[in-house]
Amino acid sequence: MDAPAKVVSKLKKGLVVSCQAAASSPLSRASIIAATALVAEQQGAVGVRVDGGRNIRAVKQVVSVPIIGIEKRHLDGYPVFITPTYASAQRVCRAGAEIVALDATDRSRPKGQSLGEILERVRREFSVAVMADVATLDEGLRAADLGIELIATTLHGYTENTRDSQTPAFRLLRNLVQKAGVPVVFEGRVRTPDHLRRAFDLGAYAVVVGTAITGMEWLVRSFAQAVPRHAAERQSAQ
Repeated sequence: MDAPAKVVSKLKKGLVVSCQAAASSPLSRASIIAATALVAEQQGAVGVRVDGGRNIRAVKQVVSVPIIGIEKRHLDGYPVFITPTYASAQRVCRAGAEIVALDATDRSRPKGQSLGEILERVRREFSVAVMADVATLDEGLRAADLGIELIATTLHGYTENTRDSQTPAFRLLRNLVQKAGVPVVFEGRVRTPDHLRRAFDLGAYAVVVGTAITGMEWLVRSFAQAVPRHAAERQSAQ
């Protein structure tokens, strides 16, 4: 078993925790991201998803589970921002991620680069697995044709043609499992353990949970909005 296949096998039937924080958040510090990743591993996660070279390097020092690395960069007004260029992928790989996740939607990329070109260079220069973040079945099938090791439903609901869907992409998961022929990772709006269980029932290879576990701002806001004071304030504002 080669290195990419071996690291992919470590994710099978497991939970991956997305350990990220918005750049404006007080939690956006490498030491905090690393501590979050360590807690995730200690509590049973088989992998972590981490944004940015500095954070990846910090996490690499404290966990033994695979790191799915990304680099979020908004360039030249292009909608693709998850590891959008080869340079982004290169930084993720050099930081120590065993899996690099790329936006694999059909949207245009900065500098005219294509997914195939980026994939070819990554394979030539690094011994890592590649995960395709997609929004639709067609995008997943195209990624599978390129030989990508993992397909993830990450971007369903975040692209122009899927924006109307604001629930977990169970239908997309089922179709990808049936048609793609490669392991499918379920990611996006997984809010409860029941969502996770349903995803595995539908054939998910692994499930990524982010906000529901590590989104402290979202969690606090959800509880704060439920207290009587906020309910009264909303009523008086109407």
